[in-house]
Amino acid sequence: MANEAEKSRLAGLVDMVQSGFASVARAQQERSRLTATAPAGGRRVTITVNADGVVIKTEFTDDIDDLTYSEIASAVTSATQAAADLVRQKSQQIMAALQQEQSKVPTLSELFPAMPDIQAMIPTPPSVSTAPPGSPDREAPDTESAPQFTDVEEWERDKPSGIAAPDW
Repeated sequence: MANEAEKSRLAGLVDMVQSGFASVARAQQERSRLTATAPAGGRRVTITVNADGVVIKTEFTDDIDDLTYSEIASAVTSATQAAADLVRQKSQQIMAALQQEQSKVPTLSELFPAMPDIQAMIPTPPSVSTAPPGSPDREAPDTESAPQFTDVEEWERDKPSGIAAPDW
């Protein structure tokens, strides 16, 4: 009887994982079709980007020549950044819905209490700068902000160990 209950529990878990994979595939497909459009330069410049923030369409109105080259360049940059921000927000909405659905699946640490929560160990990536080249935001990051690991063993590199040890 207990064996049947465990089989049923395992079958339910397998179904949940397979459903999760299908959800991930649907979210990936939905995200791949995303686009966003943003205007700038008094609506004389309109930029459309794909889900990765890559420009896929650039439009200028007939009165674009009212702007200087510098203003056009600035408008293209502004519109591109605004469109990329919009598509990033749309992507985050898709991912939030997916994460909410995935939260129903038990983690490995819930199934095996001795196992660490791997998901909690993944560092959060830093935000990407939209500053132009040469800006202070583009300088190398402070090494103090690098990930610090705890509960680790120190390894003496000069001391042979394992099968490479001379007394082996």
